[in-house]
Amino acid sequence: MGRSAGQIQGIARAVLTPPFRFLWKVTTEGMQHIPATGGAIIAPNHISVLDSFFVPLVLPRRITYVGKAEYLDDWRTRFLFPAMGMIPIDRKGGDAASAALDAAAGLLESGELFGIYPEGTRSRDGVLHKGHTGVARLALRTGAPIVPVGIIGTDAVQPPDARFPLPFRRVHIRFGRPVDPARYQHLGDDRMVLRQITDEVVYEIRSLTGQEYVDTYATRPGAAPEPVAPVVPMRPDSPERPAVVVASAAASGTAPVVVDDGDGVERRSSAAVLTARPLDLDLALA
Repeated sequence: MGRSAGQIQGIARAVLTPPFRFLWKVTTEGMQHIPATGGAIIAPNHISVLDSFFVPLVLPRRITYVGKAEYLDDWRTRFLFPAMGMIPIDRKGGDAASAALDAAAGLLESGELFGIYPEGTRSRDGVLHKGHTGVARLALRTGAPIVPVGIIGTDAVQPPDARFPLPFRRVHIRFGRPVDPARYQHLGDDRMVLRQITDEVVYEIRSLTGQEYVDTYATRPGAAPEPVAPVVPMRPDSPERPAVVVASAAASGTAPVVVDDGDGVERRSSAAVLTARPLDLDLALA
């Protein structure tokens, strides 16, 4: 399953990159954190359906993703998403999910990049949700480093439930320093270790994006609780780093709160971070 995904990604990248560069101002930061060779897990936040296009288009190497199997039910994405390297995964669990993760492990062990969203699905309210431990399980199983990624602005390009993307918006993608699972190997493969690694990755993503964090899964139904600060993970055998407290754009008054009349859910656009945090406008699209 993993090998059949993304076979024409090179062609898709060549075709899609020029229009993407024309339609959107895309800048990158931290590209030096992407390993030049060998397997690595790319772990972004997930705020738009277009995240799975923007990240592969700025990477210098081929990447394979997991994505929800429902994308294969839609004629608009049935062929395009697998062409871009998506491995379908059944979010209800079971054998299909295990098979997709086994395929992911095979790709990593063969030295390829693999992308997985720790939140499991898109954040429709714009906040950063609690991560699922699949990313940590893959890292411990394969020894591959996890590169946290902060995506900013794609939810302004295509907001939740929007049928078409909006042109001439700005997107910024930050690649953070890798999380090395080797530091955790001596602690064993139990659920506390998996949670520790996952929380470290999510904390790094939060530092990259400036998003608010809520300690609940994005897939959980019902209203989100009030944002709370996550526990800052301690890196084993390393001195404690001072916590980086990132004020949310909404709290600082720079981000408008958009209320959808259909469901009443408050949604904060990550694009406000582009104003709240100065960026290097000279950064080149990789």
